[in-house]
Amino acid sequence: MIQTVIGNEARPGESDAVVCNRNPSTGEIVPAWPSASAAQVDAAVAAARSAASAWSTRSLADRESLLRRYAEVAAEQGEAFAAAIQAEAGKPLWEARQEAKAVVGKIELSIKAYAQRCAEFGSGPGKTRFKPHGVLGVLGPFNFPAHLPNGHIVPALLAGNTVVFKPSERVPTAAQIMMACWQEAGLPAGVLNLVQGGRDTGAALAQHEGIDGLLFTGGSALGEKLRREFAAKPAKMLALELGGNNPLVVWEPDNLDLAVNLILQSAYVTAGQRCTCARRLIVPEGPTGEALLDALVAAIDQLRVGSAHATPEVFMGPVIGAAAAKTLVAKQQELIDRGAKALRLLRHTNPDTGLVTPGLMDATGINDLADEEMFGPLLTVRRVATFEDAIAEANRTAYGLAAGLVSPDHAQYEVFSREVRSGIINWNTQLTGASGAAPFGGLGLSGNFRPSGFFAADYCSYAVASLEAGELNPDAPVPPGLRPD
Repeated sequence: MIQTVIGNEARPGESDAVVCNRNPSTGEIVPAWPSASAAQVDAAVAAARSAASAWSTRSLADRESLLRRYAEVAAEQGEAFAAAIQAEAGKPLWEARQEAKAVVGKIELSIKAYAQRCAEFGSGPGKTRFKPHGVLGVLGPFNFPAHLPNGHIVPALLAGNTVVFKPSERVPTAAQIMMACWQEAGLPAGVLNLVQGGRDTGAALAQHEGIDGLLFTGGSALGEKLRREFAAKPAKMLALELGGNNPLVVWEPDNLDLAVNLILQSAYVTAGQRCTCARRLIVPEGPTGEALLDALVAAIDQLRVGSAHATPEVFMGPVIGAAAAKTLVAKQQELIDRGAKALRLLRHTNPDTGLVTPGLMDATGINDLADEEMFGPLLTVRRVATFEDAIAEANRTAYGLAAGLVSPDHAQYEVFSREVRSGIINWNTQLTGASGAAPFGGLGLSGNFRPSGFFAADYCSYAVASLEAGELNPDAPVPPGLRPD
């Protein structure tokens, strides 16, 4: 059974609410399990608070050593991670294994980032040091159930924080494995606590007065709700990694097949359930753009899609579940109702699952479309007359996570990278490619603080500036009038 872990003690959830999931590939019903109660969230926060002083005063070298031991244990559990991700998130095994490797790779990257971003500095009496916030809550997403929460937890622990982690209720097993790895690595009781449950459990953690900050990866609607709530709590830190309505401009590529491959990977990998996936494809009007779209449609028809458990392996598995698939079908119908033309319809192929086919919709000239992230394999096309129009179209969003250009012209890329407003800008590479050795995140509705990437060290601690002297200085200058005769 899925369990909550408080102070290294595992116990079932105590809420009356239960979580009922299905395997997104097969529709098989997974045994239900009870959510953690509000009282258990209280206990988890209390356990984290109790462990905070000892953990934060432990030497950085000791914390690094324990993190490296965790990496060793997590590497040994790579296949267990992958199997859980395949079954619960619907990723093909090749992709689930990539995610499991990313869990291990985060350790050395985080240690390097902390050394660079949080090193003590200063000369003379002026010193700057970095301190942990205290107790941090982490809310994890379903699309990367191991990698993304790990990207919050590892730098948070390294900086000396303690953590209460609530994963998405859709993908509880990867979190269970992660917790077991930390325990085997020797993490002291209470330093990391796991509360498993649904929406009410997450709300109890996010709203808890005992946390010093919240680290969230997920949808923009909930992210904006958290912004509003935390605006009234200025003492608490909020780090958000949200989504994007990401543009991919393809402008007269010198190799049509390679350009199409980049589009397919940018739009449809992980069934379009990456926050950096391309949502808007921008191409030139005329023969070049038409040839590209013809080739893209033909390539979509050749994609191997289906169950994450299929043999041979598929490129694209299901979305997270039947409800998500139905939402995508409804969003597609909204596009059609507003005048979009279906180049390839997204189809929900099994009503009990998240199995869908990739969709491609031509929305050229439709100006009243909602600026939203459609979280799945549904790509819209805009044809534009000039490259300047392409840049304007790319910037036509309140999000700012990822943007990409496919073009052989370096001068075009210089203009694109200068003019486009986005936290990630790629050139002739897939839009979903992001380096763990670089900052990650975006502007506007896409979030703040560059969470989960190399700059995670920045929000997992705060700077303390000090002026220091070993003794009082009798020769220190005294301003006029301080002690008048």
